[in-house]
Amino acid sequence: MTTTTAFGYARLPGLMARMTGDEKHALAAASTVDVLWVLYDRVMRVTPADDPDRDRFLLSKGHGPAAYYAVLAAKGLLDPDLLAGWAGRDSPLGRHPDRVLIPGVEIGSGSFGHGLPIGVGVALGLRAGHRTTPRVFVLVGDGELDEGSNHEAIALAGRLGLDRLTVVVIDNDSSTHGWPGGIAERFRVEGWATATVNGRDHDALYAGFTAEHAGRPLVVVATVEGDS
Repeated sequence: MTTTTAFGYARLPGLMARMTGDEKHALAAASTVDVLWVLYDRVMRVTPADDPDRDRFLLSKGHGPAAYYAVLAAKGLLDPDLLAGWAGRDSPLGRHPDRVLIPGVEIGSGSFGHGLPIGVGVALGLRAGHRTTPRVFVLVGDGELDEGSNHEAIALAGRLGLDRLTVVVIDNDSSTHGWPGGIAERFRVEGWATATVNGRDHDALYAGFTAEHAGRPLVVVATVEGDS
């Protein structure tokens, strides 16, 4: 991991507080903040942004991106002064992240169910280019897994053994349909390695993200109670 720390984890609430308005979806943002921090602080290699061997992070859970913006600012990837004007007319920080406007953002997101299929495509592209170093991380919400496109992506990734792909599911019990046996079981039966951890426990998250899973994609289910 090669990012430059501008602020520590303790400063994230203050950075998030700079963004105001109902559009912030504060609870949705709060559900992701610990996962995002561990990924950017301890796991991923995300700079320089044009390095073809960088890790890729895809925020599929794109609504409520305040925590994402705060973490980018804390890691020196985004000017903190932009936070106060977020979602404004002249701000690059929209209600959903835009890859064209924000350096380091890999996809424009917000529409449910798109991030995981895109992540599968990115992982396949890296494999086709014989790039074995980068990992692809996709952060999704449990409600997104109701979308049929995700079921197809889960099945394909497992069968192709996309072991550079890691999906992080924020499980706050917001799914309409759910899955018999739980979220991890849904992935396991399709050939994925799985881990279910407390989504607030940084050491548990790190252990999940760095678990061995040779020849298989990995899903880490981060359980978060009380956030939507």
